[in-house]
Amino acid sequence: MSAKNSATRFGFVAQALHWIIAAMIVAQYVLISYAHAAEQARKTHPLAALEQLVWLARHKSVGLTIFALAVVRIGWRLFSAPPAWPPSMPRWQVLAARATHWAFYALLLALPLSGWLMSSAGNHPVSWFNLFQLPDLVAPSKPLEHFLHEFHELAFDALFAIAIVHVVAALKHHFVDRDDVLRRMLPWAG
Repeated sequence: MSAKNSATRFGFVAQALHWIIAAMIVAQYVLISYAHAAEQARKTHPLAALEQLVWLARHKSVGLTIFALAVVRIGWRLFSAPPAWPPSMPRWQVLAARATHWAFYALLLALPLSGWLMSSAGNHPVSWFNLFQLPDLVAPSKPLEHFLHEFHELAFDALFAIAIVHVVAALKHHFVDRDDVLRRMLPWAG
């Protein structure tokens, strides 16, 4: 398989970035769920506060990784054009697919940035897997932290909704339209 995209398939690099980022988004949901559970456990188990910090630190590190991979993914998309849409695909679906992909990219950048900003506003350090600490982006501010927390949650809800539409559309193309839209992103499909 070629590293670059062809006229009919995504190449190895685009496929790897797509599936790694998708898996990391699922991991982010799991990590924050564990952090919320630890936060609830703090009411009866004070040591759960340390567990919560561990889950949040991992969440931040994975988020920063997603940000870096999203930047690479956008750069790769500009360097290696995606395959053409099937000629039978209506124009409105092509426009919706393009809008969905660019909304994904915007959210994959906005979510980690808003998380980093939120941590800075809350005076909570951000490190990448404890290897190095990132600088604060803004001065501590509880109102800003609250606003960014709300934005972060709304952005994740938007990402989740777009992901559902993306998966349903891919399955529709595969099972109803019987075109190659889904197969061209699958590493094992030829």
